[in-house]
Amino acid sequence: MGEETEIPANLQEELAKLQQLQQTLQIIVSQRQQVEMELTDTDKALEELKKMGDDAIIYKSVGMLLVKKDKESVTKDLTERRELLSVRASVLGKQEERTREKLRELQQQIQSRLRQQPIT
Repeated sequence: MGEETEIPANLQEELAKLQQLQQTLQIIVSQRQQVEMELTDTDKALEELKKMGDDAIIYKSVGMLLVKKDKESVTKDLTERRELLSVRASVLGKQEERTREKLRELQQQIQSRLRQQPIT
């Protein structure tokens, strides 16, 4: 009456791989969200810079200091940062898509094997 169902080793491996993929997906999603937040902040900063005159005094945070910078160099730095963040967001989006697809395939594979596996 107290028989235990033993999961075959290869199925255990697939379940472990599934868990690992789920963790990887969580990390990728978190990274993408962080990059998108930084991208939004960068866009807001660039919009504010557009509203300022060319002779506006701008201070940029460098560690614990605020350093006086000219509008042109700050705009250039932020534009480059925005391009970098856009590429990073795109790469993370593609990684997320591929990981989700691998996850779906593995889930289907495991479900299929479970249906074929006799329960003892």
